[in-house]
Amino acid sequence: MPALLLIAAITLGASFAPLAVHLSPLLVAAPTCMGTFARTRFTAAVAVVAAAAVVVVDRHDGLLHSPVLPVHIGAVLTVSAFVIASRALHDRDLRELAQVRAVSEAAQRVLLRPIPQELGPFLVASLYRASAAHALVGGDLYAASRTGRTTRILIGDVRGKGLPAIDDASAVLGAFREAAHRHHTLPELAASLERSVRRHLGELSNSGHDIGERFITALLIELPDEEESVRIVSCGHPPPLLHRHSRVALLPVARPAPPLGLAPDKPMAFPLDTAAFGPGDTLLLYTDGLAEARDTSGDFFPVLDHAATWPWDRPGRLLQQISADVDSHAGRNLQDDLALIAVHHPPRPVHAGDEPS
Repeated sequence: MPALLLIAAITLGASFAPLAVHLSPLLVAAPTCMGTFARTRFTAAVAVVAAAAVVVVDRHDGLLHSPVLPVHIGAVLTVSAFVIASRALHDRDLRELAQVRAVSEAAQRVLLRPIPQELGPFLVASLYRASAAHALVGGDLYAASRTGRTTRILIGDVRGKGLPAIDDASAVLGAFREAAHRHHTLPELAASLERSVRRHLGELSNSGHDIGERFITALLIELPDEEESVRIVSCGHPPPLLHRHSRVALLPVARPAPPLGLAPDKPMAFPLDTAAFGPGDTLLLYTDGLAEARDTSGDFFPVLDHAATWPWDRPGRLLQQISADVDSHAGRNLQDDLALIAVHHPPRPVHAGDEPS
């Protein structure tokens, strides 16, 4: 409709303009603007209408039998042809991009399976942002598993970022999903992951890939349903944040192990830390894409400064707020992948007749 109105306005204006002023060349604007927001068939239709309007305007100007008329029509049709070709290429690129995003979304669902919002008694939310343009997955990873009456969660970061790190991330995720149900303790699970990473890197080396110095930092946590505690094994990964009694602090990991791929493959190489985690508490697991997000001045994102303002009792809203704060700091220009998991231990319901202790 805007293009047709433009043609009508130029044709009407030409009827009032002096004969020496030829407005028909302006009609090329109609198919040109049409091509910016309409598909090729609509642009072609407008081009035909514009060419017909050229004849009407030039007839009014006394150019019907002049050699100028074919020039005007040819100019409109030539420009329209270029606009239509450009639009066709644009539409093809859009289709290809849509297909790429569909493949990426399928890969994300396979690699990073959605974490349920409830795992046992705990409320859980997860968020992933890839640094590579148009990518939904990268070198960060997370997964969760229920083993009996215990929740186990893995979060990790492959050395490197973006699409080249997906291979290593997929190997760790597959190993975790297979081994999480088979080992009684977190150190045993961590040792199993180390063996899987070594096999993965060995296969790459045997196939001629230059594996260089490849490793994965990882954090394993275990939350028993019956206990008010969290067990932690850190493989060179940033410590989680714990919100407890309206205070936020880094959960200390006294004895972190080396990253996966660089550690021994025995359970004793992965020390186990334990901390209190009771009703009302919230854990935030994250990758270094959070703490290392930089603004235009090169300053890192001040995690603890912002943490006091976050809605810790609502995991989904918590991660949305963190993502928004990171965007405000870094200007939506993430230099590294970012993965977040929030685990909230809901307070016990208060029943009628209960007396405060």
